[in-house]
Amino acid sequence: MKKIFYPAIFHTAEEGGFWVSFPDIPECLTEGDDMEQAYNMAVDALDLALISRLESGTTLPVPSEPENIPTENGFLVVIGFDMLAYKKKNCSKAIKKTLSIPEWLNEEALAMNINFSQVLQEALLAKIQSK
Repeated sequence: MKKIFYPAIFHTAEEGGFWVSFPDIPECLTEGDDMEQAYNMAVDALDLALISRLESGTTLPVPSEPENIPTENGFLVVIGFDMLAYKKKNCSKAIKKTLSIPEWLNEEALAMNINFSQVLQEALLAKIQSK
């Protein structure tokens, strides 16, 4: 799961600007003075709501299909949450991994002063990003 997209309903606020709700995440509400600010606030609010759920061990809700959401005096905008970007930013603590390689490969790599951790990280990133 790399990116998750949730529908948001943008409502025109009586005092001007917009207020935003997420049908799948009732606690996620925000507002903005204009469309750009409301959109940016909606991205931030969604990130915070989903991160809070992840950190508390709560499963994330399955996003509703946009065509099934009544907008009731508003309009629909789909907002994305980038799980990989979140993990890169917040889960970068190094952990130790034990692995096995052939002896000859170990000797050749040591002779070339190859950093095993760096090579493994680069290979794993390339593999993850290709999917």
